[in-house]
Amino acid sequence: MPVRSETEARGILEDLKKQYHDARHHCFAWRIGTAPPEVRASDDGEPSNSAGKPILNQIESHDLTNVVIVVVRYFGGTLLGVGGLVNAYKSAAEIAISNNRIITSYIRHSYELHFPYKQMNDVMTIIKENSLHTFDQNFDNRCILKFEVKLTDEKRIKGLLGKIPDCRLKRIDDT
Repeated sequence: MPVRSETEARGILEDLKKQYHDARHHCFAWRIGTAPPEVRASDDGEPSNSAGKPILNQIESHDLTNVVIVVVRYFGGTLLGVGGLVNAYKSAAEIAISNNRIITSYIRHSYELHFPYKQMNDVMTIIKENSLHTFDQNFDNRCILKFEVKLTDEKRIKGLLGKIPDCRLKRIDDT
């Protein structure tokens, strides 16, 4: 399930525990955020590192974030051993990932660019060629343009805009 916070992940876990109240184990892992990500894994009574860690490893190996995976297990009478449990939880997490649609989103920062009207063509060329999303503008003798840039493109865009005379760029979000 996609999540944005630990509180949301815990809520999903609690809902599943209520829904599958007769299951022996509700093992889980989550990874939330990016810098650094908040991670948590639980074996929920299984032998140490036999459940939560294999689930978390699958999340990390697919480079996912803002996700929680919960594997609900009923005891069927056969002892799997630690190796069997590791394989079972790893496989369950892999199946969960491969049977879901991965949503790709990007970290973006917002900027405010101040520039003279005479530089409008240079600025707008950079905005359009790089498909930057603008969300506010005021074009007068001294223009103001607000836009978003992907974190991965930030340094390059700042460099391009920095070459335009009399432009002043200021980040306006603190995230």
